[in-house]
Amino acid sequence: MALSSPPPTPEALLRRLEFSVLKRLDGLLQGDYRTWSRGQGVDLAGLREYQPHDDVRHIDWNVTARLDEPHVRCYVEDRDLTAWFLLDATASLQVDAGQRTKLELASGFVGTLARVLTRHGNRVGAIRYSGQVDAVLPPKATRTQVLHLLAALQTPVQPVAQPQGTQLADLLRRAALLVRRRSLVFVVSDFVSAPGWEQPLAQLAQRHDVVAVRLGNGLDMALPAYGLVTLQDAETGEQFFVDAADPSFRQRYAQAAQAEEAARLNALLHSGADTLELSTEEDLMQALLRFAALRRQRARLRPHARGPLSSPPLREAA
Repeated sequence: MALSSPPPTPEALLRRLEFSVLKRLDGLLQGDYRTWSRGQGVDLAGLREYQPHDDVRHIDWNVTARLDEPHVRCYVEDRDLTAWFLLDATASLQVDAGQRTKLELASGFVGTLARVLTRHGNRVGAIRYSGQVDAVLPPKATRTQVLHLLAALQTPVQPVAQPQGTQLADLLRRAALLVRRRSLVFVVSDFVSAPGWEQPLAQLAQRHDVVAVRLGNGLDMALPAYGLVTLQDAETGEQFFVDAADPSFRQRYAQAAQAEEAARLNALLHSGADTLELSTEEDLMQALLRFAALRRQRARLRPHARGPLSSPPLREAA
């Protein structure tokens, strides 16, 4: 599987996104971005009875003493927010599966959402991982910052550099140290990683509003009947000579892929992070609109809930 051709420049990509996606997306999402974050403000909105999920630090002890029932303070949510993009830029995301690479899909998602946020005065930052954490962009609220995020994703990565493969836990642990203020955190990855990322993700979701943006393509679940081919791991360089036309081999491949998929979905479900499924074969804008609708629905029905939310896979919604 060959790596894809070089992507367009960050400026060219952002101009294309602004023309083809942002004009439609921004109008549909205008006024909704506040519901994407469960942050805290400083203006008191009122009082209500204490619920089991409430932070005990918000209890108003004077009112509680007078009414003999615990009450908590409710605050008006800050309109501005800080969003962080944790960018998996490892070599596996550059494999060309016939439509576009996962890295190109990630660039479209990051460029679109970051520009929507910065146009409303929100700040966006990024932490880039390409075998190790090699770039940190402090949050800013400018168009230039969006270009820097896109450039961080498009910096070339050597395909053979990681004997142990992707260590997503390293990125998540570094983010836990760097992101101090409660933020909206997007973990943009295919989550094909060495074990150990599940607990750091859950710990990050306890402090922040975390969205696991999972990138996928058709080759993740099924191998086409290519015939006799040599497959190479894009990150470790390990090679396999296989007969991809053998039905029994393709069946074993699909079964192994399904088992790994089930394990990843289970880990994401129990992490406390929301999940957004993106596919290289589907339309990015429709996925973002559907996910925004799910977030708004959760905000209306369970405004104080902390349970995870999952966007259905795009191929199922098509």
